[in-house]
Amino acid sequence: MRIGIIAHLKYPIAKPFMGGLEAFTYDICQRLLSRGHDVLLYASASSDPILNVRPIMFEAGYKPIVSSKFTSRELSMEFISTHHAYVEVMQDIDSEGLDVIFNNSLNYVPIMMAGLLHTPMVTVLHTPPIFELKRAIRREQDYEKIKYVTVSNANARNWKDYAPNCEVIPNGVDLEKWDFYPENAGDYIMWFGRIHPDKGLHIAIQAAKAAGKKMKVAGAISDKFYYEEKILPLIDNSIELVGHCNHEKLNELIGNAQVSLITPCWDEPFGLVIAESLACGTPVAGIGRGALPELLCARTGSLSLGEDVQELAGCIHQAAALNRQDCREKAVRYLDVESMTDAYERVLAEAAAQAAPMKIRSNAA
Repeated sequence: MRIGIIAHLKYPIAKPFMGGLEAFTYDICQRLLSRGHDVLLYASASSDPILNVRPIMFEAGYKPIVSSKFTSRELSMEFISTHHAYVEVMQDIDSEGLDVIFNNSLNYVPIMMAGLLHTPMVTVLHTPPIFELKRAIRREQDYEKIKYVTVSNANARNWKDYAPNCEVIPNGVDLEKWDFYPENAGDYIMWFGRIHPDKGLHIAIQAAKAAGKKMKVAGAISDKFYYEEKILPLIDNSIELVGHCNHEKLNELIGNAQVSLITPCWDEPFGLVIAESLACGTPVAGIGRGALPELLCARTGSLSLGEDVQELAGCIHQAAALNRQDCREKAVRYLDVESMTDAYERVLAEAAAQAAPMKIRSNAA
């Protein structure tokens, strides 16, 4: 198939990944290419060129918001630049001779303009319902040009009033690249991800201290105000900030940790950090929101009911006693990137096949 993948534009699709969506897009693009598909990745110009990138956003024309304290002008610059980039893509994409469009953009424009295209689209709902996407999906359903997929049953339930037939395909990780650590050599717990209010690092630090544990923190700062106002005042000798690590370093840090601490402050649709931790054999302690209760079980993690620091501290101790082999086996059975790719390959092929007769009639006319 000739597949056009539309990426999220806030960050490049390149290593080290800023977050789970960038990792997902990289992995699925790379695997579809390796399976012989002709793939175009519509993404930031700074994305990895091995992915056959069709640049639609250049750094000179884009200023992403990096603080929760921003001006209306900064907001409009980010909004307008991404809006224009996606509009230009959608205006020209039919001319690429694609069999199917694989939309992972998080933006309303590809959905709103899908009804104008001959090329079918598969859209992955990587977020809970947000205003722009809800409105776009409601209007698009007059045309029924899009097949919707999401990443967890929890998120499918969130979207049921807008995309009631949303198929669930869990995210996966490359198990050959995540080394399994049957025993941890470290005396610390691990927190990793984007440093942003949604990820709850401030809660994680307080819980680690309440549990009497040292903690290492790996990740890029995506909200400077949050980092400076909420995180830095909590840092002491028990908390080590190790920065934005490459894959090999991150694998070592997670694998040697007693526990990974995952603290979403929103309804996390999936949480690729869960799959990455389990692949290393490291059990998870966390806040039981979003997809976390679905992805973990009593053998692989311990979850609090809310953001109570003392309850979460207890979960850290409970998770530290879990069997690391069970964690790895959970990843192998349910969170493998090859199984994920199989499922998306099927969905993309079905969408292309269903639309092929319509495209033939349209071209003949």
